[in-house]
Amino acid sequence: MAKAEATVEELVGMVERGELRLPEMQRQYVWRSPRVRDLMDSLYRGYPSGAILLWETNEAVPLQDMAVAQAANPYAATRLLLDGQQRLTSLSAVIRGQPVKVRGRVKPVELLFNLEHPERQEIVTEVNEDADDEATEIDEADSTDDELQRRFERMTFVVATNKLAALPQWVKVSEVFQGESDTAFLRRAGITSFDDPRYEKYTHRLAKLRRVRKYVYRMDVLERTLSYEEVTEIFVRVNSLGAKLRSSDLALAQITARWRHSLEIFQKFQADCGKLGFDLDLGVHLKTLIAFATGQSRFLTVSSLSLEQLQTGWAEATEGMRFAINFLKSNVGIDSPALLSSPFLMIVVAYYGHATGYILSPAESDRLRQWALLANTKGRFSRGSSETLLDQDLATIDRGEGAEALIDRVRLQFGRLSVTADDLEGRDQRSSLFKTMFLAFRAGGAKDWTSNLQISLDHSGAQHKLQFHHFFPKALLTKSGVTSREADDIANLTFISGRTNRKISDKAPAIYLSEIIERQGPDVLGLQAIPNEPALLDLPKYSDFLAERRKLLAIRLNEFLGVTPE
Repeated sequence: MAKAEATVEELVGMVERGELRLPEMQRQYVWRSPRVRDLMDSLYRGYPSGAILLWETNEAVPLQDMAVAQAANPYAATRLLLDGQQRLTSLSAVIRGQPVKVRGRVKPVELLFNLEHPERQEIVTEVNEDADDEATEIDEADSTDDELQRRFERMTFVVATNKLAALPQWVKVSEVFQGESDTAFLRRAGITSFDDPRYEKYTHRLAKLRRVRKYVYRMDVLERTLSYEEVTEIFVRVNSLGAKLRSSDLALAQITARWRHSLEIFQKFQADCGKLGFDLDLGVHLKTLIAFATGQSRFLTVSSLSLEQLQTGWAEATEGMRFAINFLKSNVGIDSPALLSSPFLMIVVAYYGHATGYILSPAESDRLRQWALLANTKGRFSRGSSETLLDQDLATIDRGEGAEALIDRVRLQFGRLSVTADDLEGRDQRSSLFKTMFLAFRAGGAKDWTSNLQISLDHSGAQHKLQFHHFFPKALLTKSGVTSREADDIANLTFISGRTNRKISDKAPAIYLSEIIERQGPDVLGLQAIPNEPALLDLPKYSDFLAERRKLLAIRLNEFLGVTPE
């Protein structure tokens, strides 16, 4: 294996000219903006950021498009990028100022650079592989402007927002890389003289940022004599040892090595599901394929499957997944993956439909619906060994034991099917119970407190888009000494429109509720299981309010689930 070096600038140029291509075995671009921000911060500080693994070959191997625009490769030989795609795609997008394509959507990756950043790093990166941009937005939405401003001032790079971009100390990273002149940035910051003490600091920092282009990556280049199958095995081993990729990404490499050009087939079906409102990770579809091909869900069996088994399993899996989407939307009321505690639930429904030949009696359909709601509410696949639990359900279906047996497994796992007030204590918007709260309230006809529109995930426009609202506003609670965790308690959350949420702002319930009840009537609170007792609306009674609402929520959820307290 040969060793080489290349600067970021050289690597980005190779990507742009099409000299670096992406093999079919690679996963898609998945990095979210905070990961790009952290990479840029590491390069700015000169921190290590890994090596690049390439394979140069003349073999005609299946390729896929990178998430950034590329020209056609001008050379006969192809350099395949085996490790480093996420980093080079991100750097190419930022340095060239181009958007990236993620699951068929084009979005910019725009970062801002803080000319007044602290000399030493103060913000410690919090690693959470399960987090997403939406969770970050929720946290920021619940923070005050002053809190956010103080946090951002301690950072060197941030994901761009219009509000920050308007401030003179923040500059767009892509604009810095587009030229060598600092004049526009300095003038915008109010610097008109060389004597300004900020002049030297700002010009030094802008020069340091541009030097990111000269950051050197070590490259490991695999021999031309290797076959595609051998390179796939190296790819799997390298990423297994480093735990850089999920098992589904490694399985994809093995599948595409055996079934050439299958990635395009998988991605087309993934896009079709997205059009139906279920934009699922490709790993979910691959796990469904394995389940249908082998009767169990673990990717360890991929290497033993023949091409025919893979193709047959995929044909059956896609039919099953279509059934699952239709069943969840039409029969269960789950019309978005955002309402699922785990996508594994879809695999079970798909497998069940296939096992019955897609012929279900009314009673069987009702029981499958109830299992889906119970498994989703309880978070069956959100704790413990989710693959073991999934395999148990697949085996139950294979034995022909029916939906009743699946429900019994949920009861066995949690001890009971009903929800109690104690189950709700300490839960927040990330809980599976929160998703069922929405389903129950929507089924019961809950409406926005201003527009009277029934709550829905599909409303368009910032005015009507659904948000969750802290019944006792979070800012009000934190000022009185209530912790963030206590303020985010599930019993303090309701569903209203963005317009209504902004109108309420940080007003106390005792102040804002009178107008709402006068306009919408007293039942508007009952539709979301909110106690309407004046004594509970005062801030000192917050704990009593939570306790009372948990009782009402438990009753409402059990009615919706069709179970009685045990």
